[in-house]
Amino acid sequence: MRRLLDYVVLGVLGVLGCASAHAADQWGLERGTPDIKSAGSLTFGPDNVLFVGDTKSAAVFAIATGNTEGDASKSNINIEDVVDKISGLVGSDATINDIAVNPATGNVFVSATAAEKPALLQIDGAGEITQLSMKDILFSKAVLLGAPEDKVAGKGRRAKNNRNDAITDLAFFEGKLLISGLRDGSTPSSVRELSFPFATADKGVGVQIYHAAHGKEEDYSAMRTFVPLMIDGEPNLLAAYVCTPLVKIPLKELEAAADRIQGTTVAELGNRNRPLDMFSYTKDGASFLLLSNSARGVMKITTTGLSANKGLTDRVEGGGAAGQSYDTVDSMNGVVQMDKLNDTHAVLLIEKDGHQHLETVVLP
Repeated sequence: MRRLLDYVVLGVLGVLGCASAHAADQWGLERGTPDIKSAGSLTFGPDNVLFVGDTKSAAVFAIATGNTEGDASKSNINIEDVVDKISGLVGSDATINDIAVNPATGNVFVSATAAEKPALLQIDGAGEITQLSMKDILFSKAVLLGAPEDKVAGKGRRAKNNRNDAITDLAFFEGKLLISGLRDGSTPSSVRELSFPFATADKGVGVQIYHAAHGKEEDYSAMRTFVPLMIDGEPNLLAAYVCTPLVKIPLKELEAAADRIQGTTVAELGNRNRPLDMFSYTKDGASFLLLSNSARGVMKITTTGLSANKGLTDRVEGGGAAGQSYDTVDSMNGVVQMDKLNDTHAVLLIEKDGHQHLETVVLP
């Protein structure tokens, strides 16, 4: 087994070719070796560009993957003990942090940590795992202003390093990279919009919400996962927070806000729970959100009525639910990461019997 080299992010060695050259010309990428310190949240942008959230550096990297081979409609990835296989490949025990499907090819990209170093891997439609070289590649970098200081604050059970939540999720939508996480100062919970190609990165907009399970306004907890969604022709974010409010944020209001915005809590999904991953999809002519959780399984949430939903204003006690209706998908147990693979299927990272498996399943 090979030793994991310093500063090498795991992934596929490949020829970038014309597609990468186009990405460089179109998106301002330059050749070099990115100084990635941690690999967390992932999402894809145009021309097979992969965005990687680096909380340690409080930065986002755009990487030209050169991933042009594959057919998402035919992709069917099923790998037993995928973490064990990744660990064997890199020569060190690995932890998977996120997965993201390239919608153009159906290949799955994985961010991980191995031997306290960042790791990126690609899994093709046939299930082959390979590594992406971070030497002499096309990339760009955006440093987030006003990120939390990289240190542990507080005492006892409340001690935490807020830098670890500087980036909690990413999505590329209408030419911009959207970033959720924490920032310094008032209203720590925030959303940032970065134009791509990257220019400057401001401090973002603080988000205040009504947390129905707590019965009060809050602005200190980062949204854990979110999706951009069109509602009556208008772009919105649907964001899930710990313990577990679902919040609607119109993007036009976000763009117009100076420093703070009030989100609309359209659902309370139950307390003592941490949302893990979410995406939107359409089935049988209706649209849904699929949300995986730490304690409450995978929820299929209807988007019907979102435009008319004025938001919760009363406390929801006893771990109850209110607002947008949902069904729990009993067949999806132990999901820790997921993404939409194509129009009919999702790819899931499932924890079972002490091991993690990658599985392709039909959308519920």
